[in-house]
Amino acid sequence: MASRLKKIVTTPPLTALRQFDTCRLLPSRFADADDSVLAPLAENDAHLRDLFDLDNATNARLRIQHGGAAGIGADELVFGLPHFRIINAAFTYARPEGSRFNDGQRGAWYCAFDVETALAEVSFHKTVEYAEIKRFDDSVQYQTMLADFSASFHDLRGQEDFANCLAPDSYIASQILAERLLDAGSMGVIYPSVRRQGGTNLACFRPALVGNVRKGMVYRLTWSGNPEPCIEEFLYSEKA
Repeated sequence: MASRLKKIVTTPPLTALRQFDTCRLLPSRFADADDSVLAPLAENDAHLRDLFDLDNATNARLRIQHGGAAGIGADELVFGLPHFRIINAAFTYARPEGSRFNDGQRGAWYCAFDVETALAEVSFHKTVEYAEIKRFDDSVQYQTMLADFSASFHDLRGQEDFANCLAPDSYIASQILAERLLDAGSMGVIYPSVRRQGGTNLACFRPALVGNVRKGMVYRLTWSGNPEPCIEEFLYSEKA
């Protein structure tokens, strides 16, 4: 453990990023809903904000009582923007085990600089799921959510001291680094894709920085007996 921690005592350099059309793939059933589980209870956006505030305060209190982190506050969430519920959901509904640069208490907006990298990331993680049940037989449709970024992010590209944060089979070092950066006010992390050579990903820590979110192409990934999915591309349609 000591040798692992020794490699992350420094801070990655900052890069002023201006990147348009980043790609995040969501299962279409979530992207089409574009909603929060609290939305049916709200009369309008202002009421929804109050519900988020109340829900977050309750959850934060319970987590603190059980020794957990407070997660994300309602004052950090965004409202009234196109697809704001999808933005907020990325930060408020983290996987219990976390992901590469977030723990189970607070999520992040993960995206790739190009759709090929986004598809490689999604394909890898779904294939791992199917390998666990030893069955590659499924078809999943994904909606591309495009977003633009203009801010300074910590950059792991070309940083050998942080190679353990890019381990293909462990998030231990990367989550430790992310927690430290987040506590220090970091906006997020730019990092090389672990699943596609030459690809670049971004984990944005702040909802307000996820700009100009809109829908792009739709992709259907189909597994037919082997780990390599067939990928079909469709134009997004409001009527779809």
